[in-house]
Amino acid sequence: MFRQGYGDVLAAQTGRVGNVLSSQTGDVNGDQVPDWVYLTGNYPYPGSQFVDNITLNIQDGRTMMTYAIPLKANAGYNPTVFLGDFTGDQVKDIQISVASGGSGGITYEYVYSFLNNQGRQLFDFEQFNEEYRYDVNYLDNYQVEVISRNLNKSYRIDIRYKGTEYLSEIYDKNGKLKAPIQGDVNGIGGLYPVDFERDGIYELLAFQRIIGRYNADGLGYMMNALKWNGSAFVPFQQWVGIFG
Repeated sequence: MFRQGYGDVLAAQTGRVGNVLSSQTGDVNGDQVPDWVYLTGNYPYPGSQFVDNITLNIQDGRTMMTYAIPLKANAGYNPTVFLGDFTGDQVKDIQISVASGGSGGITYEYVYSFLNNQGRQLFDFEQFNEEYRYDVNYLDNYQVEVISRNLNKSYRIDIRYKGTEYLSEIYDKNGKLKAPIQGDVNGIGGLYPVDFERDGIYELLAFQRIIGRYNADGLGYMMNALKWNGSAFVPFQQWVGIFG
């Protein structure tokens, strides 16, 4: 279960600082007046798309007061903001995604509520990564077992699709492992808003990359569908998908 937390204290400001990187308009404080929600940041390296000092800003559409919420993971690529109702209170919440730019495809993901102009963190990718842990073990006969610790579920991936050259490095001609091998599951590499029930309330679909002997040795994805239960995002579906 992913538990909510409270974000940093909001600081009122009179003007934006840095470049506007992504923005959306919608009522996020519940007064039925559209607010302007936007991310700001700086480009410290000429010619690079790397951005630092990424900050969430909300301009109250009624009072025109602007609030800022600094992000803990505040540097990366292609920061985006999405507005949607994740909690079912008919007020839009704020989802923020930032690509880390690393080889593992890790993303930094947050969801905030801003009801009554009070920032409350509903989702933090670091807490999710700590809570959703897995064991990945190669087995005989070209199988890999993925064990989801927190949900107490296990999955099998048939890796014969990886090809003869790959398999011959780790299996003998009888399909027996030459030596024990453990893989891993990376941290969250994408968090997508999906209205599974088509009721106007969004759930979260989290992707985590399953890797084998090294980071570039991708085996598939763990996919967790999360739903807000009134106090936390909890899983209601989990799948494993392989690369095509």
